[in-house]
Amino acid sequence: MSKEKKQEKEFRVGMTVGYPPFNWIQNSNKDGAVQLKGAVGYAGGYDIDMAKKIAKGLNKKLVIIKTEWDGLVPALTSGKIDAIIAGMSPTKERLEVINFTKSYYDAELVMVTLKDSPYVEATSIQDFSNARVTGQLNTFHYKALDQIKGLKKEVPVDSSSSMRVALQSKVIDAYISDLPEGLSSELITPNFKLVELKDGFNTSVEDTVIAIGLNKKNKERDKINDILASISQKERDHIMREAIKRQPGLASPR
Repeated sequence: MSKEKKQEKEFRVGMTVGYPPFNWIQNSNKDGAVQLKGAVGYAGGYDIDMAKKIAKGLNKKLVIIKTEWDGLVPALTSGKIDAIIAGMSPTKERLEVINFTKSYYDAELVMVTLKDSPYVEATSIQDFSNARVTGQLNTFHYKALDQIKGLKKEVPVDSSSSMRVALQSKVIDAYISDLPEGLSSELITPNFKLVELKDGFNTSVEDTVIAIGLNKKNKERDKINDILASISQKERDHIMREAIKRQPGLASPR
């Protein structure tokens, strides 16, 4: 079989494999994790569970390709991967280059700090004024920090693991993330505290929607949207709760 024919039977998905509970690396295929192509380890998480359903609906073999965040869109446009399923939002800038499906998860912004932090009782984003805060590189999360007056905005980092390490070592006072990642951090690390804000960030629909990125030449978007439509909100919530429960620890992926 030619390389082109083989790729037609595959659903090649790019992700960082470093953003639990959406995606992570583990050492075995436990809980249905998928072996990475061209890298050591297996991919698990919410994104993988959703990718499996889409691959099944397309009658294709799921292939997970570990890709750095900044390399995801170039990998898609160059044909190295068929889809981005990595907690990515369909921003105006990205829509100029690639297409997106309908939402497969809707995000909510939160802050994560330490339990003994003076920011643990915060109810407004402005309560983090003068705090040292970071977020993930090239995400709307990081841009949203500009809404906090007087914030000491630290340089962005490349993964949630890096954010957690920075907080644990007290290099920062807090980091911005979405609710699932915040719940995960709190679950994994006993001295972390998720802070949900009554007076939160101003966000647009394009920012909070998380969708699947596709090449503009891809003709399967309608079919993928139909598959997504067949997954109820109740089932999506269940998949996310289970992903949060089984994610690997901060220091050592299983």
